[in-house]
Amino acid sequence: MKTISFNELRRIKDSLPDGSIQIIADTLGINSETVRNYFGGTNYKNGEIIGFHTEQGPDGGIVLLDDTTILELAMKILKDNNIN
Repeated sequence: MKTISFNELRRIKDSLPDGSIQIIADTLGINSETVRNYFGGTNYKNGEIIGFHTEQGPDGGIVLLDDTTILELAMKILKDNNIN
């Protein structure tokens, strides 16, 4: 479990190189919309929400992530591409 600000979660997503969402989805065998939803998207028609709970507050609010697998893959992609 991990707590992160919503704005930080979105910053991580926005920093990912093109195609990273699909790479994460393919690696985990899930829909790319589910990965986008993990980062705060709201396309529940084509994707699911995975362990994402929000609480209103400063910096976009707080997000409690039950499962950090997607976040860990995103951080690895950023590290591998020397993106901070």
